[in-house]
Amino acid sequence: MKLSIQQIADALHAPIQNEQNVTVTTTSFDSRQAKPDSLFVPLVADNDGHAYIDSAVQNGATAALWQKDHTPYPTEIPLILVDDTLTAFQAVAEFYLHKVAPKVVAISGSNGKTTTKDLIAAIGATKFKTLKTPENFNNEIGVPTTILAMDDDTELLVLELGMDHPGDLNKLSTMVQPDIAVLTMIGEAHIEFFKTRGRIADGKMQITDGFKSDSTLVYNGDEPLLIERVGAKDNLHSVRFGLNSENDLFASDIEMTPTKATFTTNTSNQSFTIPLTGCYNVANALSAISVGHLLGIDDAKMADALINAPITANRTQWLNGRFGGQILSDVYNSNPTAAKEVLQSFSTVPTDGKRIAVLGDMLQLGTAAPELHASLAPDLDPEKIQQVYLVGELMEALADALATKYPADQVHLYPSNALDDLTSALQAQLTADDILLLKGSHGIHLENVVEKLID
Repeated sequence: MKLSIQQIADALHAPIQNEQNVTVTTTSFDSRQAKPDSLFVPLVADNDGHAYIDSAVQNGATAALWQKDHTPYPTEIPLILVDDTLTAFQAVAEFYLHKVAPKVVAISGSNGKTTTKDLIAAIGATKFKTLKTPENFNNEIGVPTTILAMDDDTELLVLELGMDHPGDLNKLSTMVQPDIAVLTMIGEAHIEFFKTRGRIADGKMQITDGFKSDSTLVYNGDEPLLIERVGAKDNLHSVRFGLNSENDLFASDIEMTPTKATFTTNTSNQSFTIPLTGCYNVANALSAISVGHLLGIDDAKMADALINAPITANRTQWLNGRFGGQILSDVYNSNPTAAKEVLQSFSTVPTDGKRIAVLGDMLQLGTAAPELHASLAPDLDPEKIQQVYLVGELMEALADALATKYPADQVHLYPSNALDDLTSALQAQLTADDILLLKGSHGIHLENVVEKLID
């Protein structure tokens, strides 16, 4: 980003206080992370960012957005006076997006967003100068932050769009106006706020609200809820991917190892390999290949990109354990559909020792949480997964459901504040022949356990 204060003020139709000829190249919400040539954006939340302007200036902030109602105005740097700093920040991002004018690919779904983003960006980078959402910057703050981090010669912008509440995707899609949008799957994530999977699907379909006349939706054709909703929309360009042969793009000849999956598709003889296991990740790769086709990238280049794709940490990531065995870390997020898929895949991974699963609470499931946690029981077989460690109050329902399947000494329940005890118990049991799965919502912080178990 390189914008003058005057350009930002003009885009916002806003006055400048303490006017100077200043250009900004980055943004900051945290005054401690402000730097020279940065635009400080004080947000009004539990802590009002306006109170930290002195710290931002000391750390190098060159200018700031400033809410008009916060008086008296500081005099050290230029201020662009606005009604609401977050809304103004989003408007600046939208202005800059139109100025740079890259192709925009937007991705959402109940699971697989980040992995799909990584795969699409790897494919896109074979032809275009590409920027993707860092980590999980996928909300009303993270999306504009990513946009404003673009170089002015960016040709392809790959954005992950999150959805916690009804209307979230409408706002984000309207902001970014995607040329291509991808919906990976519909699970139970955030069902606390949406009540049913059908309403989650309705919310996800809002990713098309910002569509232009020639935009295209790439969606999971194995999901009846999406097929129904896409079919009900007039004049919507769409492409279906999935594992069944009714899709526009589907996989065949799937071969799986503990660390990768290889497959072909119905559209060519090209073999594709991804550095991930599980049929759900094959589906994510199919969505990325579908996007690649829309971007005019040939299969050979896509195959090379996929096998070398850098994958964001803690998404079905195999790691070396200090105990000598392997750890499958999938601890960033969890919902019942995703957990079932990981358990099914993990149950087939060859090992000379035990398969051990650590499952943390799945959050934001509302009143259905106990039932949905217990629903994982059919995917846990004591002959395939010999030890189960459960973490959190909600997992008590699964522990009860497993009581008739597993001997008592093979199921262990820990409160979420006892991760050190859990880690010690695992360290005492694990051997070099064992493999270990950790899966849970980010709020349970199983990544802290992973850190203590890896080399």
